[in-house]
Amino acid sequence: MQRRAGGGRVDRDFGLLFLVMLTIAAGNTALQSVLPALGRSLGVRDSAVALAFSVSALVWVAVAPAWARRSDRSGRKRMVALGIAGFTLSVILCGVFLAAGVLGWIGGTAAMVAFIFARIIYGGFGAAAPPAAQAMVAARTGREERTRALTLLASAFGLGTILGPAFAPFFVLPLVGLAGPAFVFAGFGAVVLWLVLRYLSDDAPEATAKGAVTSYPSIGGEGTGASIVAATAEGPPREIKLTDRRIWPWMVVGLVTGHAQAMTSQAIGFLVIDRLGLPPIEAQQAIGIVLMTGAGATLLAQWGVIPLLDLSPRSLAIWGGISAAAGCALIGVAGSLYAIAVATGIASLGFGFLRPAFTAGASLAVGAEEQGAVAGRTTAVNGAAYVLGPSIGVGLYELWGPLPYLAAGAALFVLAGYAIVSLRPSARAG
Repeated sequence: MQRRAGGGRVDRDFGLLFLVMLTIAAGNTALQSVLPALGRSLGVRDSAVALAFSVSALVWVAVAPAWARRSDRSGRKRMVALGIAGFTLSVILCGVFLAAGVLGWIGGTAAMVAFIFARIIYGGFGAAAPPAAQAMVAARTGREERTRALTLLASAFGLGTILGPAFAPFFVLPLVGLAGPAFVFAGFGAVVLWLVLRYLSDDAPEATAKGAVTSYPSIGGEGTGASIVAATAEGPPREIKLTDRRIWPWMVVGLVTGHAQAMTSQAIGFLVIDRLGLPPIEAQQAIGIVLMTGAGATLLAQWGVIPLLDLSPRSLAIWGGISAAAGCALIGVAGSLYAIAVATGIASLGFGFLRPAFTAGASLAVGAEEQGAVAGRTTAVNGAAYVLGPSIGVGLYELWGPLPYLAAGAALFVLAGYAIVSLRPSARAG
């Protein structure tokens, strides 16, 4: 962030906001990674586990615009504190309810129902922090470096979706077992909340920068940059319809990509458990390996391959669709940990192409005055995918294990053909 008078305080505030975003995303995705094994331990249906995250995502999508608007009117520090407090309360309650089920104090179904209500707290209040954090960063940076600062802040959300599943197996604790990560991340949340209340500066009176809606953090759901575009757009956003002929083909890319990724990522834990025939607790390490492989492939795509090849959004959509389709199909038939991990990496490489293609293509399709409106549409599409996608994927998995992966692969292969026929060549993604 730009060095001004009081630059040390500015750097401290940015570090705190980065930590808030990282903690929220890591804690959420850590729970996502252990829930398949926990659900099996509690004896509940796989679809009930997916429902917990679908409900949370639905609430997030519903309330996020209101929090984004309020962050521009109320004190941003209060909104950041509210977001991390809601996260902490939700995660500690999740830990308590899940531990009660693990220890046999309540039945598995009762534990899962209580868990869903605890997740609603996260969905309702966790969304308050990201737009407020964005607005605070934007207000403390010069215009020439605002996008870079917001991009760095957004990377905390993406990094959290990687670190959560990676570290979750290390937090499986004695006595409470797979409920352990919830308690550990609740502890992290409490520490971060204290740091925010104690050290984060109050808003400057002249701060007029705005925050924007951020997509629901989920495994494989790394940011697309849409919220950054919305937060840096000049003036009030112009209205633009989802079906506007300029952006509709790109919205199709986003809808198919998001649902395919949500379906496959939510079911992967169950697939690892069943294909490898491992007890739930022992399977958690294998699940972590698979998710880390996918996250690494996504980072390789977005931080390495895309800048190196300088592909256009249309080319990214075509090659991303082909790679993701092949990877999903291979997951459907993979029978070993090595095969599942490699196939997940291939699929994640494709998704790493597709998500920036969707955002960049939609952005390039309209003028400067409509960037904020388009960014809002792309963020909404990203969030919508995690409302129905997890439940659809796990529901298909319950019917037949390979089905969600073969269905997603077929849809992505058709998407690649659609991209060839329907997407117009445009400028480079970068």
